[in-house]
Amino acid sequence: MATYDDLSLHVRLFMKGYPFARYTLDPVPCAPLRKPLSQARVALVTTAGLRTPEQAEFDHSIKMGDTSFREIPNDVDVPTLIESHRSYAFDHTGIEADRNLAFPLERFRELTAQGVIGALNYRHFSFMGSIVGPGKLIEETAPAVARRLRDDGVEVALLTPV
Repeated sequence: MATYDDLSLHVRLFMKGYPFARYTLDPVPCAPLRKPLSQARVALVTTAGLRTPEQAEFDHSIKMGDTSFREIPNDVDVPTLIESHRSYAFDHTGIEADRNLAFPLERFRELTAQGVIGALNYRHFSFMGSIVGPGKLIEETAPAVARRLRDDGVEVALLTPV
């Protein structure tokens, strides 16, 4: 397991100076699951910056980070997803080799087939990680995705932060 000392000096300095407390959510939005997982509708939400080949690239020119999101269809062929996370603070080779490391849709399909999960939603969502200016994300795009998940009847959203 990597430690703080394994990070580059540039990343350590960024982490030391970043105002994490400014973006604290209190209370943390969360709700208890009121039914067995085997009866629940589940969606995945990742910050791996994944997109389908047909979707527009995340905008890497936005200095504070692209707060947009991409809808990932449940029937997507997972290996075709394009990983475009902009961060150089981690090794991308694992995700390049197997998208399930960041977006475990194939594993969740297996859990659904085994009856562990009730159903997968027809769509999932992908954001870009490493958004250093998260105001628009907190105020607009993340709530927009939450509303879509609620409207879809999703009862469990698994976040895979990257």
